Amino acid sequence: MLPKPPPKEGALGFLYVPPYRVQGFSVAGEATVVQAPELDICFDMGYCPRAALASKFVAISHGHMDHVGGLAYYCSQRVFQGMGPGTIICDARLAPAIKRMMDGYIDLEQQVTPYEIVPLEPEQEYEIKNNVVVRGFELEHGAPAFGYSVIEKRSKLKPEYVDYPQEKLRELKERGVEITRILEIPLMAYLGDTAPCPQLVREDVRKAQVVISECTFIDPDHRKRAKIGKHLHVEDIAEWLPVLECSALVLIHLSRRNTIAQAKRELLSLVGKEKAERVLFLMDQRGSRLRYEEQVAAAEKLATDAQRD
Repeated sequence: MLPKPPPKEGALGFLYVPPYRVQGFSVAGEATVVQAPELDICFDMGYCPRAALASKFVAISHGHMDHVGGLAYYCSQRVFQGMGPGTIICDARLAPAIKRMMDGYIDLEQQVTPYEIVPLEPEQEYEIKNNVVVRGFELEHGAPAFGYSVIEKRSKLKPEYVDYPQEKLRELKERGVEITRILEIPLMAYLGDTAPCPQLVREDVRKAQVVISECTFIDPDHRKRAKIGKHLHVEDIAEWLPVLECSALVLIHLSRRNTIAQAKRELLSLVGKEKAERVLFLMDQRGSRLRYEEQVAAAEKLATDAQRD
């Protein structure tokens, strides 16, 4: 009997949540990498698909191998492909260990791959695009862990100066009067491996346009497993969902103990159809494909109607 060929590797998960693409791969214990191309950032790098190379920044949630295993390859390939050095954003507690890991590859390869590590303290920010920053915050997991919010900062006139003429505003500014305030627009939040904790309802998570979160366990009798491993269970998601203002909650890191279909059915039974429609699973290949085809059809109809008008 001839041996069977190896199983085919699945395609990357892909979702379009206007105006952002969310793409990557995430299975608990195997690998997680989630890319937001419009923001030039990946969250975690458990392995490095070719598409991920295009993002200059990688924000690491914690040091488990399924979240950092592709870092060295990512940095090496970016340089090899002429894309410039990659930038690794991480919890400051992880920075020395990441550097040691990268130094080990110098010994192995006998060459130096340029890259940058940006260690963040809790609540510290780092600019990734003009007026767009990534902010790190602590989560609760079995290892030091961070979540991230991506925030646009806009300068706005203070309400009391809105009706002032330009000449008066210039005069106040020249006198050193602070006439503007910074308005924060949470664009995206990423929750890597974590237990339920107060950080899940912080304002820059709750108000983010898109929230990406782990949901490792589904079965009702796996609540204890989730608690021991400091992971989120679908029942935690059901409790959390009503306070989120996002247009979409993207769930990642599902265990292979359950299928996407099982996860969707369990979520539907917990929150009902209306709330469940806001929840998307990154690795739901069939559902995501159908959803994208509907988006394409709607966009084409809109363009056709506009031409007629």
